[in-house]
Amino acid sequence: MALLGHAALAMWWEVAHSVRDELTDWHAHEHWPERLAIPGFLRASRWTEVGGDCFFVLYELADPAVLASAPYVARLKAPTPWSTRMMPLHRHMVRSQCRVLVSRGAMTGAHAVTLRCSAATAQAEVLTGQLSALAERAARQPGTVGLHVLRHEAPALAATTEQKIRGLADGAADWVIMVSGYDPAALQRWAETELADPALAALGFGPAPLRQAFTLAYTASAADLR
Repeated sequence: MALLGHAALAMWWEVAHSVRDELTDWHAHEHWPERLAIPGFLRASRWTEVGGDCFFVLYELADPAVLASAPYVARLKAPTPWSTRMMPLHRHMVRSQCRVLVSRGAMTGAHAVTLRCSAATAQAEVLTGQLSALAERAARQPGTVGLHVLRHEAPALAATTEQKIRGLADGAADWVIMVSGYDPAALQRWAETELADPALAALGFGPAPLRQAFTLAYTASAADLR
């Protein structure tokens, strides 16, 4: 199915191999149950980069207001002891608090490509319309099952305890395009044609989007962890 809700929290980060096992254990067995217990958190997925050290994590949210809600902010300001130990291990954190603009087809294919983009010239409404047409094709293309477009819209919040523990300020992607599927070769072809730099520039995106391929490690809904 398409992304649940009207907002999402998209994150990319790296971690040293020496602590990778503990961090993924913490993420699955403490952090996710904590986050998915917060009202408005609907589903979460964690992805592992193909041939790289990056994780991609996506939380699907009921609406953008969840990211400024009292229950969520309370968790950010009071991390558990295990979270406090894990937070400094996140390296090169990119954390985009997004509104869902386009979501067609399924999200949880075994494979995904994410693109982190900036919009150079085109208006958001124009880009959204063009990407909607692209998403309709992606949802029916052999090997792919869906395409989803997010735009960063961060709430006005002061730095939280979790952010301070991580140290450097988190980065953010202005626009996020995610295409998912069951055939990594088909996704790669999309990345090299429909989502290639010249094609994105023609739509109005800025130069050099960051394009990465991932495989699905784990997904859960709020109901799964009750």
